[in-house]
Amino acid sequence: MPAPYDNYDYPAYWKGREYEHDSEFLAIKKLLLRIPKVDRSIEIGAGFGRLLSAYQFRVKKIVLSDPSAKLIACARNKYKNNSRVEFIQSTLDNLKNRKRAKSFDLCIMVRVLHHIEDIDKAFENVSNLLKDKGYFILEFPNKSHLKASFKKICKGDFTYPLNIFPLDIRSKKNIKKKTLPFINYNPGQIIEKLETAGFDLIETRSVSNIRSSFMKRLFPISFLLDLEKYLQIPFSKLNFGPSFFILAKKR
Repeated sequence: MPAPYDNYDYPAYWKGREYEHDSEFLAIKKLLLRIPKVDRSIEIGAGFGRLLSAYQFRVKKIVLSDPSAKLIACARNKYKNNSRVEFIQSTLDNLKNRKRAKSFDLCIMVRVLHHIEDIDKAFENVSNLLKDKGYFILEFPNKSHLKASFKKICKGDFTYPLNIFPLDIRSKKNIKKKTLPFINYNPGQIIEKLETAGFDLIETRSVSNIRSSFMKRLFPISFLLDLEKYLQIPFSKLNFGPSFFILAKKR
């Protein structure tokens, strides 16, 4: 049965999104500075291997997994000469049948959680893969970011910034057709569920804080990234940006 991304040109999606891509690289590299040692890592929903070069310098053995046969084939072709990388076509739920429990020091999951409705089960699966005191780098779309909150307040929804419940941004038609979920989450809810799943919070980062077509036209990417570097930690306290990164440690 084909995965949803088998029928989508995901590499093409990133054309023109260099600022967002580099902002995520920046966040991952900074979070890695908080991790003392990594022998084995697994990236869940790795796609075509877009993020590999952001962390491979810190890891001895890497597993890239994705449910899409098409994207894993792209990743395998891209990194076919890298003997440290293993490729697995698998859903998150099925990884427990493909990899031994507690076999990884680090799990990375970026741009995946928005397609998952049962996040408690997802965090349980991640915990199963990680060694005790292993690290988890997680990204998800922030439903409470400044622009979204401002729009809701202007429409009279004054409680929106405090609403912790997830928001599925699919159209009613697509929800009825049971297309792939696209859910934005409140950071407070995710942090609470991580703690319940046995993780301790280490650091949070607000990412892509200057994601604006106008700003991209006005300033070079290098200037926006220089700003981004200083904004990610303080702006995470404000739930400012559209993308939210968390570094957590399994107890």
